[in-house]
Amino acid sequence: MRPFPDLCRKSSLVIVGLMSGTSHDGVDSAVVKILESGMDTRVRLLHHEHLDYPATLRARIKASFSGSPADICRLNFELGEFFGKAALACIGTAGLKISQVDAIASHGQTICHIPPDANRRGSTLQIGESAVIAKKTGLPVVSDFRTADMALNGHGAPLVPYADYILFRKKNRVTAAQNVGGIANVTVVTPELDEVTAFDTGPGNCLIDEAMHLLFRKPYDKNGAAAKAGSVDEGVLKDLLSHPYLAKRPPKSTGREVFGPDLIREILSRERMKAEDVIATLTHFTACSIKNAYDRFVLRDYRVSEIIVSGGGARNPFLMGLLTDSFKPIPVKGSEAYGIPSMAKEALSFAILANETLRGKPSNVPRVTGAKGRAVLGKIILP
Repeated sequence: MRPFPDLCRKSSLVIVGLMSGTSHDGVDSAVVKILESGMDTRVRLLHHEHLDYPATLRARIKASFSGSPADICRLNFELGEFFGKAALACIGTAGLKISQVDAIASHGQTICHIPPDANRRGSTLQIGESAVIAKKTGLPVVSDFRTADMALNGHGAPLVPYADYILFRKKNRVTAAQNVGGIANVTVVTPELDEVTAFDTGPGNCLIDEAMHLLFRKPYDKNGAAAKAGSVDEGVLKDLLSHPYLAKRPPKSTGREVFGPDLIREILSRERMKAEDVIATLTHFTACSIKNAYDRFVLRDYRVSEIIVSGGGARNPFLMGLLTDSFKPIPVKGSEAYGIPSMAKEALSFAILANETLRGKPSNVPRVTGAKGRAVLGKIILP
């Protein structure tokens, strides 16, 4: 792909990153100033904020995961409107004019993600119509980042390793960037990009959030309070840790299709557990699945100097305590230690990917996704 002509000549771009994750609780927005590209990229976060979905819209997003084509079609345009609103709100709060912003990077809301297997190509669907975002904001929009990698038989996930490398690489040191969103993923950041590895470790907050909704009618376990009040059912935890995804070798990716409502309903149907015990067990499952992934696929090959946690899970002190204890003596810290708020990190990351797209440069990491080659990610929609 040729560089986007008007923007690629600028040494710096201001891009608004938008992210709505597996937890589908709202849109994270980040206004980012990005200088240069590739290995010369420098990033400055100007502002970030989170805009909650109204309860009715959140319920419709959840329903769309198994919804009709007509429902998904309508929701695609409504979410485009909401994403545009989130972008404008973040730009305004940052004290910028639209004319001072160059583009928007929108990950969209994942409705379904099917990884490739030995017999067929994978596929993925993110909605939040970028043409609506472009018309509402008057700005070019880069979206649909995963498809170009999957067209090369890659998993299309994780896609943030390129951004993790730009943000966290260190000379002669290996760090691990651990995102705990709905799904948890790790990037092992090595000094050289072609040695970086990354994969989805398994569930992040998705099972905890689903159980909180079913058992407490709350969207998430605030401060890990329910988990802290409960006790772990060791039998259930052992069964969960035998899930075949956890033993599968990278490259690999997963989603709520695997770690979602069906798994919660299965647990609740065969076990009589106190509500708090369910949350405690699922929180330990998230922590243990992350640690097991490192033991199997990371720590045998890399000497990790620190683990940098972002995403909603970084705001759960109970979960962070479990991770800190299980990884000792490797230090575990939030991305705030690097000046990147945990809830802004993924939106910021997609702004970095969009910067590469607008300059006509690839930003997937085939070693990570299993793709047959490098790819310029995303589609550019003009206002």
